[in-house]
Amino acid sequence: MISKFFRPALFLISACAIAIATGATAQTSPPGKPEGVCPAAADLKAEQLYGLWVAQFTNPPAGLPARATMLLERHAEFSESLAGVVSRDLGTAAGSKAIAGHAAKAALAGDLDGGMLLLDESSDNVSITGTWNGEMAKGSCGKVFQGTWKDTSSSAPENAPDIPFTLTRLP
Repeated sequence: MISKFFRPALFLISACAIAIATGATAQTSPPGKPEGVCPAAADLKAEQLYGLWVAQFTNPPAGLPARATMLLERHAEFSESLAGVVSRDLGTAAGSKAIAGHAAKAALAGDLDGGMLLLDESSDNVSITGTWNGEMAKGSCGKVFQGTWKDTSSSAPENAPDIPFTLTRLP
């Protein structure tokens, strides 16, 4: 027979085991919102996006790998804006040569405006060589954005297509 003193401990251990097995995680709610409630996309702040992300592209053009890593941080001059770096292994892009006008590491700068993630990419720290426009995926609590990337480099075709991406926060 289990002592009445051990029952609460066994319950907590069981609950933790179930949470781990199902992948459940705690969510941080903004002040004034009940615990476990995702913030609305429009309520997200740039600082909630600081950290490492992985971008997965759907049908990338020749020379652009299907995956990239992104680091987002506080912009040095504009505290409510974002800055960072996107890194791509251009040598593994489906066996093709790298896209002209793009570097393996490119600078990022932009904003989170009303739930829209708007980033400019620069491979030479002078001109904009790509744009990222995305929205928070519903129910993702700011951990997944979906949108399009566009090649705006000087070597981009005039009718460069929008390339769909999913941006997922890394732990």
